[in-house]
Amino acid sequence: MSEYHIPVLLAESVSALITNPGGTYADATFGGGGHTAAVLSRLNDGGRVIAFDRDVDAIANAPKDHRLTLIHNNFRYIENYAEQLRREIPGQAGNEEKAGNDEGRHGRPDRPSVFDGILADLGVSSHQFDTAERGFSFRYEEAPLDMRMNREAKLTAEEVVNTYSEQDLERILKLYGEVDGARNMARLIAQARPLHTTGDLDKAIAKMLPKGAEHKILAKVYQALRIEVNQEMRSLEKFLEGATRSLKPGGRLVVITYHSLEDRMVKNFIKTGNVDGVQKTDIYGKIETPLEAVNRKPIVPEESEIQSNTRARSAKLRIAERRAAE
Repeated sequence: MSEYHIPVLLAESVSALITNPGGTYADATFGGGGHTAAVLSRLNDGGRVIAFDRDVDAIANAPKDHRLTLIHNNFRYIENYAEQLRREIPGQAGNEEKAGNDEGRHGRPDRPSVFDGILADLGVSSHQFDTAERGFSFRYEEAPLDMRMNREAKLTAEEVVNTYSEQDLERILKLYGEVDGARNMARLIAQARPLHTTGDLDKAIAKMLPKGAEHKILAKVYQALRIEVNQEMRSLEKFLEGATRSLKPGGRLVVITYHSLEDRMVKNFIKTGNVDGVQKTDIYGKIETPLEAVNRKPIVPEESEIQSNTRARSAKLRIAERRAAE
């Protein structure tokens, strides 16, 4: 498992997650399975982990444990699977009609929740970065422009760079990569079409790669394309909404982010209940938020962890707890 992916902030995230050793937990981003293995090690025989991943390579890496259920799907659908689990809870199936008629404070039927904790590590796995044919890294010059986390999905980075308009390319580079000069870079990409490999892309934008900072700019470009291909921001928003509704009162949401866009979304959602950070109040002027932050400032890796795993450098850990229904 460690060869596939080195889990980041492992001890900190798992310690924050586990509140009941016999509870039901979700690892929303299974990846190399490091976090899942650590969670399982903290649970007793009555505990259970539901793990999600859209990458078949990750699914193939799963350990054998009767307490683990692995689901090959995007974590944005976590609430669908929580609903299935809810039906398995003794005594809850008979309450469906009543629960379905009661609207919760946040606009959905106030059904019983199932998870004691939900963990999400939003980073790309080391395996995906290190497998040339996946096209996630600019380190491999002749790698295909793929970048799909779910290899069964249709949209690839090659299709994005070759078929999107200059305006759409500019939007993606600016919004998802925070690339300076996004308009000029989009024009260079369009002029260099067709592009088939990572090397083709790197050469197309070479004029905008300042000497000594090439990797920094390329990382932003590849991040932007990867986010677009996998619809990561939309998936994260849907996940945060569904995960919150799937948590039991007092259950923990533990999220590890790696760049400012996703960290801002998580921070906003914990604070306001929506990714835009817009505070909404009830008729009494009270702010309606389903979560309460456990740590006011994000937890970051120790220097020793960064030295042993440079991909942990930008990681931030945020922890929130589901408020009890009023």
